[in-house]
Amino acid sequence: MVQNGDSLAGTAYYFESATRYRRYSIKGYLDDSDNSVVWWDEQLLEDKTKGINLFSRKKSTESRADFNCPGGGVMMLDGKMYTGEDPQKPDGDVHLDKVQTPLFKDEWDFVIENYTLGANDPDLIDSLSSLPQGAAITEKTIEKNIEKTKTVSPPILKNEEPIKKEVIRVPVIKQENKMETNITAPTIEQKFTGREKVFTKEIPLTGDSIKLFFYDNAEIDGDSISLFLNGKLIFEHILLTDKAYTVKLSVNELQESNELIMVAENLGTIPPNTSYMVALVGDKRYDAQLASTENTSAMIKLNKAPSHEP
Repeated sequence: MVQNGDSLAGTAYYFESATRYRRYSIKGYLDDSDNSVVWWDEQLLEDKTKGINLFSRKKSTESRADFNCPGGGVMMLDGKMYTGEDPQKPDGDVHLDKVQTPLFKDEWDFVIENYTLGANDPDLIDSLSSLPQGAAITEKTIEKNIEKTKTVSPPILKNEEPIKKEVIRVPVIKQENKMETNITAPTIEQKFTGREKVFTKEIPLTGDSIKLFFYDNAEIDGDSISLFLNGKLIFEHILLTDKAYTVKLSVNELQESNELIMVAENLGTIPPNTSYMVALVGDKRYDAQLASTENTSAMIKLNKAPSHEP
């Protein structure tokens, strides 16, 4: 499943084994009303079930789920599946877990593996969505379809600047006439350790807890972040929107001095990755503008107030 702005595209497999499955193209969108993910099976692409009684879903069937990212590399989609139009009558539960190595290989692997290295370009995703399903993706195919998706810029209204669009091309290294990507996207831990930590704000800690609220600080453009506390990953795949993503930390479980680092997973469509953070400590409010790039991460210091006990 690949995000392209507010839309989703990709493939879904219903299977008994790696050789006995049914494959669909999927479409979907992000619902701004509740930040849920909605998708459905668009078209049956392959049927290798050989008589297996796997259910077939119609286009009107929807799955609706919420992101569940407790940290530690764990990412899930939990929700309901609907075969009718009544949102109060789900047909079943949906529970999807992120895995490191997929069972099936298809045309979206290239985009997913290189998403933070330029393959998140909307033109590229749109062009791959229009490819014949199962077509081999090569550098020539990518360039050809990018050219096909270029459109004439919309007319410029009075006092408006021309809209500039940049096409990002992802190089492909070839050896012995075989296409190889030879690109390994850095893990979020590698991004954390390899980037400079830029001090942004210090927040004194009192009471039992601190609540942190994260928003996209500019135009909603697909920014996503991870949070590290004292060098440990605590939350990842936080999609920044105009609605708050809330994190609550127990003050009693924190050290006397703590470092909270915001690491950009991507830069969205309008770099840099910017976040507006609001912190509530007791009856006091603190805010900060956080920016993260491919070279830097924003750092917040959380320090417990000195004790005045004799």
